[in-house]
Amino acid sequence: MPGTVGRVPAPSAPTSGAPTGPGAATSGVPAGSALRWADTPLGAPEKWDPAVRAVVDLVLASPVPMALLYGDDLLLLYNEGWGELIGARHPEALGRPAAEVFADVWHLPGAGEVIERAYRRGEPFLEREAVLPVDRHRTGPAEPAMFTRGFSPVRDSAGRTIGVLSVAAQTSQVTRQLQSLSDFAAALSGTLTLDDVARVTLRYCLDSFDADLVCFGVDDGPAWRMVRRVHGELLDEADERLPPLWRRMPADSPVPVVVTARSGVPAFTADGHPLRDSAADRHDEKIRSLAALPLRSAVVRGALTVGYQVPHPWSPAERALLAAAAELVGQAAERARRFETQHGTAQLLQRSMLPEQLPDLPRLRIAARYDPGVDGNAAGGDFYDAFVLPTGALGVVLGDVAGHDVQAAARMGQVRAALRALALTDPRPDAVLTGLDRLVASLCTEGGTQELFVTVVFGVIEADRERITLASAGHPAPLVRHCPAGGEPAAGYVEVPPGPPLGLGYRPRTTVVPFHPGDTLLLYSDGVVERRWQDLSTGLAGLKAAVTAASSGDPRALCAVATAAVAGATEDDVAVLAVEHAVKPSRSASMEVPAEPTAPGRVRHWMTAQLTEWQVPEALIGAAVLCTSELTTNALLHAGTAARVEIDLSAERLLVSVADSGTRGQVTRAQTDTLSSRGRGLGLIEELSDAWGTDPTVRGSTVWFEILIPAG
Repeated sequence: MPGTVGRVPAPSAPTSGAPTGPGAATSGVPAGSALRWADTPLGAPEKWDPAVRAVVDLVLASPVPMALLYGDDLLLLYNEGWGELIGARHPEALGRPAAEVFADVWHLPGAGEVIERAYRRGEPFLEREAVLPVDRHRTGPAEPAMFTRGFSPVRDSAGRTIGVLSVAAQTSQVTRQLQSLSDFAAALSGTLTLDDVARVTLRYCLDSFDADLVCFGVDDGPAWRMVRRVHGELLDEADERLPPLWRRMPADSPVPVVVTARSGVPAFTADGHPLRDSAADRHDEKIRSLAALPLRSAVVRGALTVGYQVPHPWSPAERALLAAAAELVGQAAERARRFETQHGTAQLLQRSMLPEQLPDLPRLRIAARYDPGVDGNAAGGDFYDAFVLPTGALGVVLGDVAGHDVQAAARMGQVRAALRALALTDPRPDAVLTGLDRLVASLCTEGGTQELFVTVVFGVIEADRERITLASAGHPAPLVRHCPAGGEPAAGYVEVPPGPPLGLGYRPRTTVVPFHPGDTLLLYSDGVVERRWQDLSTGLAGLKAAVTAASSGDPRALCAVATAAVAGATEDDVAVLAVEHAVKPSRSASMEVPAEPTAPGRVRHWMTAQLTEWQVPEALIGAAVLCTSELTTNALLHAGTAARVEIDLSAERLLVSVADSGTRGQVTRAQTDTLSSRGRGLGLIEELSDAWGTDPTVRGSTVWFEILIPAG
């Protein structure tokens, strides 16, 4: 019957005249009521018909919400579960006609008519999905609850219909879980890597099953790796940017997620200590009930476990939902494993053709960044390079070979190698691009195609003469950020005659522009400024404005600014190269950090001593050391390999970078209870630094931050 749920008071003492020994259920009534059986049409219990006594016993002893609507007036007699269901109408509803108690809804379809038909005609009624408004003393609108309800005629020993039995079972949880399963499938469809699959799976299982512990494990060569989430674990936005914390497991590990993954047989523990022999910490030790489901995949072996800290009988509906969830996870993990294999091969090919180290010069600071396009599953043709010429000048280049396949990457490698060879022979930009034009034309002839589309810009930076000589073949114009002493920074595009792409017989012309101390040159690919839905001029204007407004001319910071200057995702690769003409030579130092628990502490001591020797302001030392310590911890956690910390101090800023050489998702952490602070590092960097970013490298990744030095 429709109603609202109210909290039922604790059971009171038995009502006057009610027996208290065996058979007390027959004479008991819901708590909070002063009803006496003798005052109802049923009369004193000792005079009840045996069939009626059995029905009343069933109603009052059942934990399921049940009610007996008795007699021609359908008087309400119910248990505490049904009393909670009707909410504020209890306890006054006891012993009163149902039509009077529910006068506001009795006339609605599926309400009074159904009950009266069951009584008058003896027709039972079952409604599998009834929406009843539920109010569990929460603020806000009432929550629509789903119920399965039924009405059955009740007969006495003589076969006469004397009432209607009402039974209601709430199915809201199962309904919500079925709805969330659909959302789960949609979320998994957007995952690309096993990290993504793990993150979505853990979040879904904790929320949908209201679990205390969820684990997800997959095979990792001869061993296994597992990641978990604990109920109440706080995660912020910074955590979502980090890979999940995987733990390595040996092949014969007794952990249930590994045992189930090996056997392929699901296991359910309703009450016990399923993690006693493999508990990693107090969270595992508290688990009393556990469900373990294998992943159904031909490519990935793995399992999913869901646990509670209290005994939990696994109903058939829950087992079916968990099996469906494991099926979805297995399919997503299989797609992710295939993607990671293809993606890793493509990216390794791409990055192996880019310079692993850029030149380290006293007056020129250099940084570069490469990001794959939307389809990170294919290699691209964007490339950059920087190298010292025989004259002592610095050669810089950024180019784009059309295509997103292995062939494009191979051609990019040929063009980059040829350009460096030509420049080392004759560094004049026009001569270099002329020779490169002949190479591209030869490759087209050799391949029997005219579809080899290559654009490139090449420059020679002479710091002692404070100038740059540039030549371009169909490439976007370079950008120079000028920062005069005591003046405001301003950025402008260099007017380099672009000409057509390489391979068409074009003889490029050079342009010479001043490059004073404090200036920064920015070379970029068209993926930085081009967006399908907007004009190219809009992207160019956005890049110029972002570079002008940058907090400093530091190359690494400008690369990050440039890649984020134009809103929206690009479908092309993005490559950026920046070179700053430093006002004064910077001071730099580096430290190799071993993959040991004491490493962050050693970094803190080394960095504090180094910055103190350089007379960096004390407030900046504290902020820099704290951020570096957190970055070092994160690098060791997520890469599991040694790291390299580099600090570079100039008159304007302090730049710190932490580079690792590991792969994501293969981290062992013995002290798992210390992971509550995970993700804090990036949040600290956002608060304490003026700029920060992450850069993928040929073998790993680099996280860096920049703190500006106050004037004076």
